[in-house]
Amino acid sequence: MEQKTSENKEQKYEDKLVRVLAKDIEGKNIIYHGLTKVRGISWSMANAICNALHLDKRRKIGSLTNEEIKKISEFMSNPKIPGYLLNRKKDFETGEDKHLFGTSLELQQEFDIKRLRKIRSYRGYRHAMGLPVRGQRTRSHFRKNKSKGTGIKKKVKKEMPGVMKSKNEKKT
Repeated sequence: MEQKTSENKEQKYEDKLVRVLAKDIEGKNIIYHGLTKVRGISWSMANAICNALHLDKRRKIGSLTNEEIKKISEFMSNPKIPGYLLNRKKDFETGEDKHLFGTSLELQQEFDIKRLRKIRSYRGYRHAMGLPVRGQRTRSHFRKNKSKGTGIKKKVKKEMPGVMKSKNEKKT
């Protein structure tokens, strides 16, 4: 009897969509995994959230109450965790440590790249040209199928003098 009720609860959680930090997450995911679906929250940050708010990491995210979801969003707006887990240390404008997520993270990255381009730094130039920024090689691994066959030469078949052609080969 207890087994049927627990199965019904799990089925109920799987059907549910939970909106956490402006991102819809399927209810069947566990909290630890589901929080990483939000842009800007890594595995270590998700672990820190669960530990700080005393949430069981293995619980389904569909089983979260509205109060727990509010706690998560309030915690993320002002996280009280060690500085090495934050994704924006010593902000360029304010100089303080922050943690950005979602659209605010995307906007801040765009502004940073625009600033680098505007001051014409090396990194800004590399961003503008679509080249690797952090010192990676450009000969082979950075290409993303922008144009097929760039820098690749076709092999030309050379004929050896004095060797007779077979009957199947055409004369040119």
